[in-house]
Amino acid sequence: MKTLHFDCFAGISGDMTLGALVDLGADPDALRRELDKLGAEGWELTFHRDERGGITGTHAVVDLGASSHHHHRHTTWKDIRRLIEDSEISGGAKKRALAIFQRVAEAEAQVHGTAVEDVTFHEVGALDSIIDIVGTAICLDMLKPERITCGEIELGGGTVECAHGVLPVPAPATLLLVRGMPVKTGGFSKEMTTPTGAGILAASADAFITSGSFTELKTGYGIGTRKMDKPNVLRVSWREEKPAADKEEPWKTEELILLETNIDDMTGEALGFLMERLFEAGALDVTLTPCAMKKSRPGTIVSALASADRLSVLRRTMFQHSAAIGFREIPVRRLSLPRAESRIAGAFGEARLKTAFLEEKPLRSKIEYEDRARIACEQGISLEEAARIIERS
Repeated sequence: MKTLHFDCFAGISGDMTLGALVDLGADPDALRRELDKLGAEGWELTFHRDERGGITGTHAVVDLGASSHHHHRHTTWKDIRRLIEDSEISGGAKKRALAIFQRVAEAEAQVHGTAVEDVTFHEVGALDSIIDIVGTAICLDMLKPERITCGEIELGGGTVECAHGVLPVPAPATLLLVRGMPVKTGGFSKEMTTPTGAGILAASADAFITSGSFTELKTGYGIGTRKMDKPNVLRVSWREEKPAADKEEPWKTEELILLETNIDDMTGEALGFLMERLFEAGALDVTLTPCAMKKSRPGTIVSALASADRLSVLRRTMFQHSAAIGFREIPVRRLSLPRAESRIAGAFGEARLKTAFLEEKPLRSKIEYEDRARIACEQGISLEEAARIIERS
């Protein structure tokens, strides 16, 4: 599997990411042509060779010219989303850019105690950061990696000056965005991972790894702005990952987190509402299990399965919509068979059929509940009879 790997030993920012991806092979002229489709004016994006600490790479520079002296109108999440959605950039790049901004918006909303829709960006609201994020999305769409991974991320140290004053590194939004990721601090005395850089990883990385077996194919370096006593660079590379065994297992393996809490003071309606909110927040699975608690009180175990990049919003959802004052987080490994969806057509209309495969052979199939239920209601028959009608088609 051809994997794009981020090595953030000196942190990550938007301009470093752009430089690294161009250094790896993204076409800078094609990138600028796509960025022109945003319809935003007053910027120029250039790339030049540079070095930090003896390491050479590509330095991306967004020049705003006279526009840098004026307040840019695209400062809210709503404005930025409209700008991207109304543009004619490719569908894949558009989807990724929106996902990155969505992650940052959620973090900023939590920091400032406001609704996501009403977030006003500070550090990432300026035109240069819009170019960084959308440009990164365009480059990734050009390179088309099968998988994106990231190693341990250096956050830096010292303090950072934000719109609300001087704060310790990492900045509050960055700290929220990197939850669940392998990070370290103190390697540098400056902010090394920005909210933009953290948002890119949160929305793009498929896995965070600290070891593995692979063949290194090509390496690119994105040069940072600062000149320090250590190389201020971001390294990205193409890798061909090697399976752990001679034969790859015929199922998908994922490292996930299980959030659990025991509750004895919520009604059935409230628990159902909580389940809906957890799914909306990105939970992969939610279950409610009866249990006996202290003093023989009946209770419910609320369990939510999540990927690391959704932990922040799920934690907030658990505290906000449940009676829990604490919960457990347990690393779990989920194994799942590959599945494919097909459609069956007949006098009843269309029904979706999902089939699970083991070693590329169909193992079992099931008609989607919603389609069985629809036909059962339309025909006035049972779910089982509806399934038989569909299967005979």
